[in-house]
Amino acid sequence: MQVGIDQISFFSPNYYIDMVDLALARDQDPNKYLVGIGQSQQAVIPPTQDAVTMAANAAEPILTDLDRQQLDLIIFATESGVDHSKSAAAYLQRLLNIQPFARTIEIKQACYAGTYGLMQARDYVELNPTKKVLVVASDIARYGLRTGGEVTQGGGAVAMMVTANPRIMTLERDNQFMTKEVMDFWRPTYATEARVDGKFSNNVYQEFFVELWERYRKVTGKDINDFKAFVFHLPYTKMGLKGLRQILPEADADQQARLLAQFEASRLDNKKFGNLYTGSLYLSLLSLLRHSTDLVAGDRIGLFSYGSGAEGEFYSGIIQADYQQMLVPNQLDDLLAERIKLSIPEYEAMFQATLNGAADRQLDGAADPALYVLTGLQQEQRQYEKQ
Repeated sequence: MQVGIDQISFFSPNYYIDMVDLALARDQDPNKYLVGIGQSQQAVIPPTQDAVTMAANAAEPILTDLDRQQLDLIIFATESGVDHSKSAAAYLQRLLNIQPFARTIEIKQACYAGTYGLMQARDYVELNPTKKVLVVASDIARYGLRTGGEVTQGGGAVAMMVTANPRIMTLERDNQFMTKEVMDFWRPTYATEARVDGKFSNNVYQEFFVELWERYRKVTGKDINDFKAFVFHLPYTKMGLKGLRQILPEADADQQARLLAQFEASRLDNKKFGNLYTGSLYLSLLSLLRHSTDLVAGDRIGLFSYGSGAEGEFYSGIIQADYQQMLVPNQLDDLLAERIKLSIPEYEAMFQATLNGAADRQLDGAADPALYVLTGLQQEQRQYEKQ
């Protein structure tokens, strides 16, 4: 029996900044951001959106009424949780009107948690072939204004339905994973912005990829010629390119060119939304599915997941014949067309307006065109609404 991703959906709020504008405002050469980092735009998250609402907005398009009645497992991967105790998945279950006899769990391991959630869903469906599992990866990347990490901010959510006989991609059982306790990135419980040792984190990411790739080859006997494409966790898109370039010498010139072309397809959307933390790898996968012109059934895709702190995993998936029909029609194209560009002062004001603290606060949800919004805080309880 084959198990994998049957449906996939994406959401990010309707505001963005242009990286040229940010570079000029920070007295930087725009090419440092456009080429050196590999980003052209960055999503900006208004106070009416958080990890919960973005997850709900991402999941809504792939849920049927029957799914709402039958789903009994929701896995929510995030490092932008809204409560130290209560699972974000519990909020999600109510907002999406999913039946009450369901498990709802939130998981965290920096940017890696989405992959762990996906594998737990795979294992569950293999034991229960008639079941479906909803996996969401939703995050807001925050480093602070005028910080070294500001250029790698962003946010959004990816929702995936995991089933038997999936119509997008099967998940192979060839996973190789590893963990090393390092301090390349962290966010103390008292902080709203992450701390990062950028150069160290870049190095650890590359080391993990090479070590896991070498282990994968040794364990499975596969090599670079067995893959149509590689997709990467992309906190910024140049990082994945650096990883791919480390193994390209294993291929001949033609295969190198093909893999580079597929990588470009896989990072087109990430360039416009920025860092999604847990969802970055799966936006990269979605971007590949949207923009590659020659994927066919049976193509093997290599996926590299990385979460600082640090944990990594490399595995493969097999493209299915009907994958294009299972993408939400025009979803990202419409989202991009409807986004509003902010000036840098407007972005800075929105960044600082995020819902924090314990005081009651009312937010104007009607000003947000999304279906699910955060409308404020009352008696230290977040108020969510479906519009």
